[in-house]
Amino acid sequence: MNDGRETRMQNRTLGSSGLSISPLVLGGNVFGWTIDESQSFEILDAWVDAGFNCVDTANVYSVWKPGHQGGESETIIGRWLKRTGKRDRIVLATKVGWAMGDGRKGLARDYIIQAAEDSLNRLQTDYIDLYQSHLDDPDLPVEEPLSAYAQLIEQGRVRAIGASNFTSERLRTALEASSRDSLPAYACLQPLYNLYDRDAYEASLETVCLSHGLGVITYSSLRSGFLSGKYRSEADLTKSVRGNRVKDFLNPRGLRILDAVTDVARQLECAPSTVALAWLLSRPTVTAPIVSATSREQLAELVAAPHLRLESEHLDLLGRASRNE
Repeated sequence: MNDGRETRMQNRTLGSSGLSISPLVLGGNVFGWTIDESQSFEILDAWVDAGFNCVDTANVYSVWKPGHQGGESETIIGRWLKRTGKRDRIVLATKVGWAMGDGRKGLARDYIIQAAEDSLNRLQTDYIDLYQSHLDDPDLPVEEPLSAYAQLIEQGRVRAIGASNFTSERLRTALEASSRDSLPAYACLQPLYNLYDRDAYEASLETVCLSHGLGVITYSSLRSGFLSGKYRSEADLTKSVRGNRVKDFLNPRGLRILDAVTDVARQLECAPSTVALAWLLSRPTVTAPIVSATSREQLAELVAAPHLRLESEHLDLLGRASRNE
């Protein structure tokens, strides 16, 4: 009898980047925010020990926490890399562009060059494997950030580039500019995509990714923890410091999705979060979902996803429940 488990886990090629990444990416947004440095080190150690290799962060993490300036997550990862010597075992991704205060934002050429240097210093490394435009800068021509990335790649400071929070039109324009002007091309997209948020990606971005062979690394893969099933009423929102982020999902459609995820999880004897991630991994254009963990127990549920195979009846149930009506 098939219990839905698969024993082998294979890395996946990330678009045209030349990078081979594990089928899940560890999100560093919680480092220095909801968990401290020692807890972050524990999660990073467990991540590598479980056979995974990709870690994603951003220079802006976690500027929103009182007393923080941004760069806290990168600093923790850098200290972990120095302590463990595991740089060669990690595909390291970070991002630039989100507002950090004091005018530090956007994708202007000079700002990207300086921001990359700052990130490299915090990460205590000579190169970034994947450097991503965290969000589009619509006031600039798409060629400007690409010219900055060209310099960083030529210097050996960056291996590949990606985009996040772009419209399909601007992403397509950037890819066309890369081809026309012999500039580096975005090799992957990091979109908001999960069982709850499907329309924006599937309506147009997915087509661009398919036609240009882009890798896809999804963020908010569990919708700020909503798809883990631990939030079913407003009373549950106090379970986490991120609980206030899921209030808007406690609606008939959101609860219908949770019911379907929970039903499949019960059938396969696993956690709802494992099912929600396995659904993403079943999508033809998704390379690897980003996941965040604050404990080893939580991490164990997440890393089980690549070993879980959803059958057609499971996929149909999840598809119907998450369809917008």
